[in-house]
Order: sequence, then structure tokens, then C-alpha cells
Amino acid sequence: MDKLNLLQLFVSLVEHGSFVAVANQSGQSPSTISKAITRLEKSLGVRLLHRTTRQLQLTEAGANYLQTAREVLALLKNGEAQLAQSSIAPTGTLKVSLPLSFGQHYVVPLLPEFCQRYPDIKLDLSFSDEYTDIVEGGIDIAVRSGKLNDSSLIARRLCPIDTGMFASPSYLAQFGRPNSPEQLNQHRWILYRFRQSGRILGISYPQNAQAAEIQPDYQIIVDNGYALAQLASQGVGIALMPHYLARDFVKEGKLTLISPPQRTPDQAVYLYYLSRDYMPMKVKVFIEYLVQMLEEQGETAHSSWMTSRATRPSEHSSL
Repeated sequence: MDKLNLLQLFVSLVEHGSFVAVANQSGQSPSTISKAITRLEKSLGVRLLHRTTRQLQLTEAGANYLQTAREVLALLKNGEAQLAQSSIAPTGTLKVSLPLSFGQHYVVPLLPEFCQRYPDIKLDLSFSDEYTDIVEGGIDIAVRSGKLNDSSLIARRLCPIDTGMFASPSYLAQFGRPNSPEQLNQHRWILYRFRQSGRILGISYPQNAQAAEIQPDYQIIVDNGYALAQLASQGVGIALMPHYLARDFVKEGKLTLISPPQRTPDQAVYLYYLSRDYMPMKVKVFIEYLVQMLEEQGETAHSSWMTSRATRPSEHSSL
């Protein structure tokens, strides 16, 4: 900061031509200005100005340094202008990390309209269900299923994760609709295996304020959410899946919810970013847009399309 101030004083001194003029402009004494220039010359090891009682004259080194000083100050001014612009206008590259299933089914369909609204924002998207270090990866926004234990990040809850048992109409027509937890054990199932741990997702059914464990025989095990939903929609078997995987298939009539929704309080979809302070406009408008569009589709911080739909009569069996 001292070197920057010295550069500004040096350029100002050359432009005004006297210590008195610069002193009057800056509110400092002429002797203070003179000492500052002497300090700059000492740090550089060269004389920048010849001083007489009547005038100041640039040395050859001073003339060369003047050009450098002006370029540095111009670059700084332009950089500050760009930063100011980024805080008031949605521009620049926005790096967003998304989970595979939620990102593909819920976020990607919203992006064409976002790009139309904000043509000066360039989106850089990455899809992964694994943990991503936002700071190390230079990521502006991350959406993740489940809460991260990172106090340095701001977390905004997008929606809960509601799960349910789903089957296709063709499967139910062929094998019947189960009407008890015991019958669920006798049906064909598509089970989900977590890729990182290799653990099979457990299946339980809420009954009389308790969870009845179900250990069915299975037809297929998969470690991909979309494959799970796709196979269920094709009549292979029953599958337990989160609401965001099943939504589009339910809308298309390819899947039917056959159980009440289940929810674990600490499981939800969160949006993460670095700080509320000095938030770039590109980050702010993306967050506001995503939250607004999800809410219009029935996804809020405390509800999903599945919980609101399941409150209607005849949405699921009498299990």
C-alpha cells in the first residue's frame, strides 16, 4: 500500500509540476511530499527527478519509471472497475458442482431459461455425487444431497429428501399391489448400492410408529440412481428411491407410489457457497433463480412434491 501511494504521488507530482500543487491537492505539506519521493528513489536506487528552486525535471530513469507507474495505476483502476461491475451486474463464469441425479432431473431443465435471462453468465457445470472441496476446486456454488460438516460454508436448504417405494403400472398389473410388509418381502426388488462404501440401501416400512424392516429377494442391484428408476419404470421390480428420482417417471405415468413417504430429518438437498459478504451478482442471481423455480415446482425447504401429493386420497396403498 505504501508503494502504491508513492506511485500515485510521483505521477501526480509530474503532472502538476510542483510539490506545492500536489501538497494542496492531497492536504499534505510540501516537505512531506518531498520526503515521500526521496523514499521512493531510495527504494529504487535511482534518481527520478532533478530538483531546483524553480522547477522539477525528470531524469531518464524517471521518464521510464513514469510510464511503468501509469500502466500499473491504469491496470489497478481497470481491475477495480471490473470488480465493481461484477458486484452489480451478473457477468462472468459461474462454476457449479451438482449431484448426478438431482442435478440432471431438477437443475439442468431449468438452465435454458436461466441462460436466456443472463446471457453474460457462462456456466461451468460438473456432476458428481462425491465430496468436492469448493475452495480448492474454485467452485462458486455446490448442490449436495445431505448436509456437509463444514462450518466455513454457507448452507441453504433447498428441499427435504423424501423417499418412497415405487413400481410401474405394468408390474403391479402382473404381480399385484402389496398390501402388507410381509407381501413386500415376496416381491421382486431393484436394490441400490452406495458406490463409495458398497453398502446396500436398507429398506424399511413405517408401521404403528415403528419401522418394519424388509429383507426382500432382489432381481438387480445397481449403483446408479437413474438406472434404478429406469429399471423400475420398465417393470423389473419395486424400488425405494428419493422423490427427485421418481418425479418425472410419475408424471409420465411410468411409476406409481405404493407407500407413504418417508423422511429422515437431517437428510435434505442443500446449496453451498462461500460467503454472504461481497457476493458476486452472478452467484446471487443463480441462487435466487434456482430457489424460485424449485418452489414453483413444489420443492421448498420443508416439503417436496411427494409429501404434498401423498396427502391426497388414494395416492398409495393401505400398507
